[in-house]
Amino acid sequence: MNLTAKEVFPGLEDQISDSRFNRVSTAIDSIFNKSLARLENGRPFIITGDIPAMWLRDSTWQVAPLLNSNHPDVINLLVELSKAQVQLFLIDPYANAFNPAANGECWHKDFADQSPWVFERKFELDSLASVLYLARMISEKYGRFDHIDDSFKQALTVMLNLAQREQRHDPDSYIFKRDNDVPHDSLSHNGRGAPTAYTGMVYSAFRPSDDACVYGYLVPSNLFFLNELEKLSENLKTPESVSLSNQIRNGIENFAIIEGRYAYEIDGLGNSLFIDDANVPSLLSLPLLGCLASDDKIYSATREFILSEKNPYYFTGIKAVGIGSQHTPNNFVWPIALAVEALTSPSTEKKLATLDILENTDAGTGNMHEAFNVDNPAEFTRPWFSWADMTYVQLVLASVNYQSI
Repeated sequence: MNLTAKEVFPGLEDQISDSRFNRVSTAIDSIFNKSLARLENGRPFIITGDIPAMWLRDSTWQVAPLLNSNHPDVINLLVELSKAQVQLFLIDPYANAFNPAANGECWHKDFADQSPWVFERKFELDSLASVLYLARMISEKYGRFDHIDDSFKQALTVMLNLAQREQRHDPDSYIFKRDNDVPHDSLSHNGRGAPTAYTGMVYSAFRPSDDACVYGYLVPSNLFFLNELEKLSENLKTPESVSLSNQIRNGIENFAIIEGRYAYEIDGLGNSLFIDDANVPSLLSLPLLGCLASDDKIYSATREFILSEKNPYYFTGIKAVGIGSQHTPNNFVWPIALAVEALTSPSTEKKLATLDILENTDAGTGNMHEAFNVDNPAEFTRPWFSWADMTYVQLVLASVNYQSI
């Protein structure tokens, strides 16, 4: 695709500075001409950046700003991407990232029977929710339903069955262990993960960071998945989906809210983890995902906690202050998390100030990175991380309350 930012977001250039619009233009050119590839059937395949694979989650957030465009080519791209996500999901519902063909490429072959389509097979509940989210947003924004086809309905049935099975996770059914001396790249307990008890919530082996969960019930991912189940159109809802929704909600209310705020992970056995991680879905991102209102009392208390030094992944420096991850070094904050903090704030001033910070901490590259040192942005991880670039675009659009023409 050769669309320009002026075509994708007409009128935006008149609402922001030339330098900011140039950054948006660079990101749009990158998503269309660097990230976008094609499957053999012509459907879009969006690589995450400097890793040539497509994550179900990443691809959803890479195109999320495009939901603000009314260009017919953009709309068709979104529809076809939704179909591609469903196609890949059905190859292996436990996988988080895929190849553009059955070429056998992988980060690491962790299962003897791993499909040659699968780049990585980390079971992450948010992957399922992200597929549902993109499909729903396309229908709500554009009134398009041609992606809600038989394959989508099949995928939804597979998701429901998988989620019901993972409410009572069998630790011997999914063993993930890598011998690479990176503890969070493998499940604990010899690859089986920490024990869990039934709560009604759905087990997730890994976080959106692709790091292993400490405890099996990842709260933001359960809230995200719950939200998508509850917002299914009436013709897609089933007694099974409604029952599952009720069970997850009861589980969250009875187990995940502790001392007036959300835990990040729980196990149903009395253990809980109070942190937040930079990747979406995060506790910080819940209003952005539509899971709850930004003035929700439990969310407000949670936000106050995670945006403080009580959160071990909240880092303060002379160039930036915000949330990082165990996935990256200490004192490295993620541009995605900085943008999400501003996107979930009602303040326009906060959005504009955050854009200034992001632009001044790119180490002169013109791109957002995965993470950077809060005292020295010249130290960063991943020179090309498309999700971060496009979240910057999303914040630019929100800063002027952009409405597509």
